[in-house]
Amino acid sequence: MHDKYKAPTFKLVLVGDSGTGKTTFVKRHLAGEFKKKYIAALDTNVHPLVFTTSDGSITFNVWDSASKGQLGSLPNEYYMNAQCGIIMFDVTTRLTYKNVSNWYNDLVHLCGVIPIVLCGNKSDIRERMVRPKSISFHRKKSLQYFEVSAKSNYNFEKPFLCLARKLCGNPRLEFVGATALAPPEIQVDAELMQRHQEELDRAAQFSLEED
Repeated sequence: MHDKYKAPTFKLVLVGDSGTGKTTFVKRHLAGEFKKKYIAALDTNVHPLVFTTSDGSITFNVWDSASKGQLGSLPNEYYMNAQCGIIMFDVTTRLTYKNVSNWYNDLVHLCGVIPIVLCGNKSDIRERMVRPKSISFHRKKSLQYFEVSAKSNYNFEKPFLCLARKLCGNPRLEFVGATALAPPEIQVDAELMQRHQEELDRAAQFSLEED
């Protein structure tokens, strides 16, 4: 059985402005942090994140730029052969959301049509500058959007599950068992998270022209 099954592995590029919490987010997965490798020529860390699914194991080799790179500063080799991507912005900084469209354009231009997920990080912070009702880019581009909080592990697995379902062609795929995550540094306010989700749901009921 072991010899017959080869766990699928996918290259995932993680992009977004510096300071949005990309590295903190990916380092929550203990196996990925322990087994990561560094590609000096690209100033990039590659974190292998392994998830156990209802169809067997799956690995995302998450490419995370180790530099303080900004828009347009990542070499084309960073994107080469990527099979999926996560764009991350910081809900406490408007500029990082404004730049999402540029990161998206880079991904599409260099990677073609691949599954992409948008993530708004630091959703645990009450003093946010990007309100859920104003987040519409994912709707314009038919992307899945998730609010995450790296320090609390909130929604950590959801972007990866979404990508796994698309890459494996199985919308019913589920993660099973516990993922090896670092203990949360903070606890999210469940009521606050619920209010954010309700605001997102209400915004989704209106056409983009009405937004």
